[in-house]
Amino acid sequence: MKEIKAIIQPFMLQKVLDALSAVEDLPGVTVSEVAGWGKTKASNADTKVTEAGHSFAKKTKLEIVVTDAQAPRVEKTIAVAAHTGRPGDGKIFVCDMRRVLKIRTGETGVSAV
Repeated sequence: MKEIKAIIQPFMLQKVLDALSAVEDLPGVTVSEVAGWGKTKASNADTKVTEAGHSFAKKTKLEIVVTDAQAPRVEKTIAVAAHTGRPGDGKIFVCDMRRVLKIRTGETGVSAV
């Protein structure tokens, strides 16, 4: 299993979710509002927040756990849908998922997703 974390522009969320809805057997998506900075320290961000004297760009984070077979398609789907060609488009991180436990049923592994 893989965990895919994507940091995208907030205004691209609807487009990315629409694209992901076409991915067969996608188990689910978690969406969070986040803030951060990259190489440009959010200097060119459309929307900024300031905390502790530092400026951060507002972003949206998606978290998805999928099978190894689904991971490449989900990664590509997000990358294509979130692309604007401008700085700040975001990043996608793909990590190995060691264990998943479904709290309600006690199932583990792929069946827990």
